[in-house]
Amino acid sequence: MSNDRPVYMGPRLRRLRRDLGLTQANMATDLDISPSYVALIERNQRPLTADMLLRLARTYRLDMATLASDNGSDTIARLQTVLRDPMFADVDMPAIETADVVNGFPGITEAFLRLYTAYREEHLALADQGAEGPGGESAPADPVAEARRFLAARRNNFPAIDDAAEVLAAAVADAGGLVAYLRERHKLRVRRLPSDVMGGAMRRFDRHRDEVLLDDTLDNASQTFQLALQLAYLDLRGVVDAPMAGSRFTTANGERLTQKALASYAAAAILMPYTAFARAAERRSYDVEALARQFGASFEQVAHRLTTLQKPGDNYVPFFFIRVDPAGNVSKRLDGAGFPFARHGGGCPLWSVHQVFRRPREIVTQWIELPEGQRFFSIARTVTAGGGAFGAARVERAIALGCSAEHAARLIYTRDPLSPGPDTATPIGVTCHLCHRTHCTARSAPPIGRTVLPDDFRRASAPFGFSDI
Repeated sequence: MSNDRPVYMGPRLRRLRRDLGLTQANMATDLDISPSYVALIERNQRPLTADMLLRLARTYRLDMATLASDNGSDTIARLQTVLRDPMFADVDMPAIETADVVNGFPGITEAFLRLYTAYREEHLALADQGAEGPGGESAPADPVAEARRFLAARRNNFPAIDDAAEVLAAAVADAGGLVAYLRERHKLRVRRLPSDVMGGAMRRFDRHRDEVLLDDTLDNASQTFQLALQLAYLDLRGVVDAPMAGSRFTTANGERLTQKALASYAAAAILMPYTAFARAAERRSYDVEALARQFGASFEQVAHRLTTLQKPGDNYVPFFFIRVDPAGNVSKRLDGAGFPFARHGGGCPLWSVHQVFRRPREIVTQWIELPEGQRFFSIARTVTAGGGAFGAARVERAIALGCSAEHAARLIYTRDPLSPGPDTATPIGVTCHLCHRTHCTARSAPPIGRTVLPDDFRRASAPFGFSDI
């Protein structure tokens, strides 16, 4: 009696055949079967037996475990994540149907996922339009906005980079660390040199001398990150560049900024591997300082990494992140929590991220409420870049990390019995032009669509008085 166990995997066989550049007749000849039998297998009208799997593995020198494994689970999770978009709220899509679509029509599924990503990019690009230059001409393309749109359309999550970085991180650990791995794998020596010798560079790869040079004034977390970044460029270049394939950039700078962001993502994934970091984050209730100590990273690096834990099927608290300078300029903005960041103009001054400069290095918690009633919880703290030696330039910035109210109980910062609860949320707006809180004394501009009243008879306490209609 045969021990062959039938497996239906027609779409996977079809994709394999196409990847190998074969016709059905070619594959049939290689496997010593008829072309019609290949066609039946690809249409899931015949099973692919264990004997046939073995023939495929031997003929094309494939890993049979990989060939037989169910690699559609990630795609199913991706599709289910996309179908949770409010745009599909009225579409009844049971989980079993989603799995049927992915397994039966992998090509169409991939096409749909690509179209959805393109839709997200165009949707965000449309939101950035409307700012016109002199004479009514469109404003020049903004490379920073291009890079932000790219990341936002993908919710700052790149599972392929995380997976590759996790494997690389294990190899680095086996070698004894980044320095040892660079020496053994790439024959590179790591040297730390004074700032004046480095000529303003934090890191430099000297190909001629086979050296990675670091500024010796960098703190430990920054030095480690720079080594991981160099390793990402050396070992993960193809994986880092892959998400950009097919994307259209209107500026070369936008493309370069996006590539830099993806390389930094890979570096963080090497230092804080997805599985280990996510489990630690849950165990420590998202305590940023404790996680920084555990992984030898900075407060900002950990906060940044927490925004990436949205791998389909293995996702955690969705966070948003913003970094501002004392003048209110936004230098980094990442959203995985549905927070409506201001796309033009300044943010709300009532948000604590703009006030923590008066309380340096202290974590300030705050509940905030948008005009539509959505509540979020955020922590804010200042961070310092530069320095490291007397007289060296330092840059003070503030970062905020937050999540929606429904996830806040999972954060250690909400468990202090003396801290205010969600009922004390500070009312804020996205930006003054879009906020219709008429009595806000912090307002700097009138909201779009409201008529400003004259003040010859009455002067309101708020900067602007508005008509009721």
